[in-house]
Amino acid sequence: MFGELVGPKRPLSWTLQFWPVLVLSLLCALAATWLVKKIALKFDIVDKPNDTVKTHKEPVAYLGGVAMLAGTIAGTLAGIYCLPDHRQLLPVMKWLFGILAGASIACFVGLIDDILDIRPTRKMLGQTIAAFTLIAVGIRPALRYFVDPFGWQIPDWLEIAIGVPIVIFFVLGATNSLNLLDGLDGLCGGVTAIITFGMLLLAVHRSTWGFSDVGDPVRVIICLALFGGVCGFLPFNRHPAKIFMGDAGSMMLGFTIAALMILFAEQVPRWWMASIVIFGLPILDTATAMVRRAINKRPLFVSDRGHIYDQMMDRGIPLNKTVAICYLLAGLYALTGIVISQIRTRYAVFVYVGVCVISAMLVWKLDFLKMEGLRGAKRKTISDAQSGPSEPHTHC
Repeated sequence: MFGELVGPKRPLSWTLQFWPVLVLSLLCALAATWLVKKIALKFDIVDKPNDTVKTHKEPVAYLGGVAMLAGTIAGTLAGIYCLPDHRQLLPVMKWLFGILAGASIACFVGLIDDILDIRPTRKMLGQTIAAFTLIAVGIRPALRYFVDPFGWQIPDWLEIAIGVPIVIFFVLGATNSLNLLDGLDGLCGGVTAIITFGMLLLAVHRSTWGFSDVGDPVRVIICLALFGGVCGFLPFNRHPAKIFMGDAGSMMLGFTIAALMILFAEQVPRWWMASIVIFGLPILDTATAMVRRAINKRPLFVSDRGHIYDQMMDRGIPLNKTVAICYLLAGLYALTGIVISQIRTRYAVFVYVGVCVISAMLVWKLDFLKMEGLRGAKRKTISDAQSGPSEPHTHC
């Protein structure tokens, strides 16, 4: 049932040539985070507390997303320098620069929202523009491989026509999912690091099979650059956070993860499925939030304190433990995604459906779909909540 962990085309050591990507992105993000924190405080670019969903006690600097973008760009440029096969240099650079351009647009739109608080429709327009950078450089799902097992053929024009909205859907979904997950110190950054590491393992596995001379290095470089950029930011974002990533950071991370998921939609369907499962925790939290707001007749795009992590804290789980539980859940989804990548597609479909069903059952059993008050989640009894004070600060 399980395939080869290491393919016949390349050895695992092939990826070691890209080690400067991780080192440079990490160091650059560390330095950039320290610098932008000073700039944010000087120019009063801060997230101020309020009495609704933002309950941190003091203003906290924004611009963390700009620092992560700087680290990701630096690492990606190092990856281009490390490319072993210069015959593939131009197509690899085309894809890498397309991803960086889209990530920069997403970061800029998020930064404008952090400063000016723009409307959700305008944010979505900016995210859609970012998605078109992927389409422009040819990053789309290879849908013909999904219909080949059925003996069907799909014309090129139809594959493009279907692929374009899929790319936009993935970008909008991933950017907004991570934006909603950005609610506690270290939560969104740490979960993204786990997701990126899971996708890095998937990218390394794929590269040993050598299906794509362009896609293989692009996936490895982007995973390493993003992982380093996030890890360089996290030491400043641990509780109590000294800086927030803001919408600039969550949208940039979401866009880049979306690009990676689309890059995995190539030749073998189960690898695309695996990447989606690796991204499972943000999907679960967003789906739970949307369903909860719908069944409770609340506005779908108005922030509330009913996210999964909010409900854990409102039931007496301390902040650090809540974040640790979310890390564990993200790790379980990542591990499940890796397993899916190693089994035959027909079995992977059953595992995929099983993950969705089990996740939905847990949300239902834990009563995460109930709400009380204008912005509140369903709470346990007073005696249950006395186990520890809540210290949330939702800054999404």
